[in-house]
Amino acid sequence: MVDQTSTVRRAGFPGALSGRRLRLDFKAPLRGLRLFALKIPALVLFALSLASIGYLLLGVGVLLLPAATAGLRRVADAARRLNGRWAGVEIARPYAPRPEFSAGPVGWVERVRWILTDRATWRDLAWAVTDPVVGGVAALLPAALIAYGFEGVLLPLLWHPLTSAGYEDWYALVIHVHGSFGIGALFAVPIGLASIALGLTTGPALLQLHGRWTAALLAPSAEAILGQRVEQLAATRTEVVDSQAAELRRIERDLHDGAQARLVAMGMRIGAAEQLLSSDPEAARRLLAEVKDSSSKALSELRNLVRGIHPPVLCDRGLSEAVRALALDSPLIVEVVSDVPGRVSLPVESAAYFAVSELLTNATRHSGAARVWIDLAHSNNLLRISVSDDGHGGVDPDKGSGLRGIERRLAAFDGILTLSSPESGPTMAILEIPCVLSSPKTSSS
Repeated sequence: MVDQTSTVRRAGFPGALSGRRLRLDFKAPLRGLRLFALKIPALVLFALSLASIGYLLLGVGVLLLPAATAGLRRVADAARRLNGRWAGVEIARPYAPRPEFSAGPVGWVERVRWILTDRATWRDLAWAVTDPVVGGVAALLPAALIAYGFEGVLLPLLWHPLTSAGYEDWYALVIHVHGSFGIGALFAVPIGLASIALGLTTGPALLQLHGRWTAALLAPSAEAILGQRVEQLAATRTEVVDSQAAELRRIERDLHDGAQARLVAMGMRIGAAEQLLSSDPEAARRLLAEVKDSSSKALSELRNLVRGIHPPVLCDRGLSEAVRALALDSPLIVEVVSDVPGRVSLPVESAAYFAVSELLTNATRHSGAARVWIDLAHSNNLLRISVSDDGHGGVDPDKGSGLRGIERRLAAFDGILTLSSPESGPTMAILEIPCVLSSPKTSSS
């Protein structure tokens, strides 16, 4: 699952002007140049999009607008991705879900209507036309300062060819350069070095400023975030309802095929024993002995069924002790470390318990692991559980490993599952569920 609770996440940079010690950053100016290069195709696609809108009534725009806006969205996606990677400002895609379109000309008209009614389209156009002016300064300034600094440093060597080509013999507007190694040329060198240092030290801060500006235009609006949230909740609700229906069917099937059938058979044997009491007491005793054995098995099946619904240890002693009980029942060596100083709500405990149970079962059956480490912690209203093993790895969520079921179970609580399982191992799964502690822990361990 993808965490949808935050649209823009900002991260500090060691070279940013935030009170930290400044240091040189040689990558930031080059990254700024690459970000500035994106503004050229964005402007071209902006002009093409506007022209397509203007030609809609002639029919040509119906064919051109989807291609133009698709290209602009690809450029905007590149800007989002690069700003997230280099500026520490992660920007979500704001576009409305693509619906199914009709075939033929009607479908083209429907596609144009979908594009024009999506507010993100107009935000992309606003970004494309304003970003070269506002964002371009932040992206280009570090490289420009460095280039201007190199001009000052090399000015004593290049003064004669530059002035021969018509170069003004003033540097930084206040230094009059009269010759290659005159006073003015020598004064230009330290100013050039300072300009280079300024470009290298301010590059990360300007990149972050560029990222925030880009996010202001290309991140989803508050209404779009609310719409995405509603869609996510609707999808989660459907998954939860389907999951509950499947769970009820499983319970009914287990009752019908297990305890119910056994109880029916017990009733028939008791009836037969009643008929044999007077004529064949020994046969009646044998039947009653079978009934006693069947009742024990039925009780065991019912207990297992109840544990599958909500384990008693979970209700009595909480999540940490229930996970420790799972560890004791596992054939692997399982180490459990818990730092959860209280109880979370029962639905969250149940979801976390069965998720850990599924992960432990996967490790036992498929990983080839000998040891498993389970760590439970709660901080900042977030329950975090990591389950890692020393197996061979290579877990694929799409190959029936039960991970999709865990994701659906956690999604009901806005929880997420993060998996790391390279081919050579090890495997680590991290569960994160937003929740608050409701009561102190009652267990002594």
